Amino acid sequence: MSKLPREFYICEDTLQIARDLLGKLMIVPDERGARVAGMIVETEAYLGAEDKAAHSFGNRRTKRTETMFASGGTVYIFFIYGMYFQFNVVVGAVDTPHAILIRAVEPIENIEMMRARRRAKSKNAALKMPDQNLTSGPGKLCIAFGIDKSFNNESLLGGRVWIEDGKVFSADKIKCGKRVGIAYAEEFAEKPWRFWIKNNEFVSRG
Repeated sequence: MSKLPREFYICEDTLQIARDLLGKLMIVPDERGARVAGMIVETEAYLGAEDKAAHSFGNRRTKRTETMFASGGTVYIFFIYGMYFQFNVVVGAVDTPHAILIRAVEPIENIEMMRARRRAKSKNAALKMPDQNLTSGPGKLCIAFGIDKSFNNESLLGGRVWIEDGKVFSADKIKCGKRVGIAYAEEFAEKPWRFWIKNNEFVSRG
């Protein structure tokens, strides 16, 4: 399959992109060049300057948020709780700081590598981890895919990380609801800007 083109990411409708990412394949080759791949099953949209939950609310432009102002098709990575990286897709035109958090994926290729990476970061490395737990959250999937801060500002049209076409889900197979962990965002905490595939066991518990 081919990588999604730049045109996919620069659409003006961020919420539509968040829906359309469901079913797409996220690819991050390992150190040997082997594909580590998962199907995107959950996303959250953050609508830049107007969105009180977005890091770029009010067009806040800092060293941390600068990547959000890049062209659609750029990776934005941030660190949270002093423990976890979060993988975001920058969308829209340059200087329109919208982004979509990839909250969960379903493992598709090189699952053994995902298991090894998750075990290595686990407090109990000997514990058998259910596959449903490997990538069912934004921090978990970054560990499983070997994603860290060095991925920040990478192009999704390059060779380090990219997204490919995958399955297409009809509207009746997609649910939406409030985003997770943004109670501080006042009225924007209630926006139904989280999207996920119905009955998929890899969707996060958030």
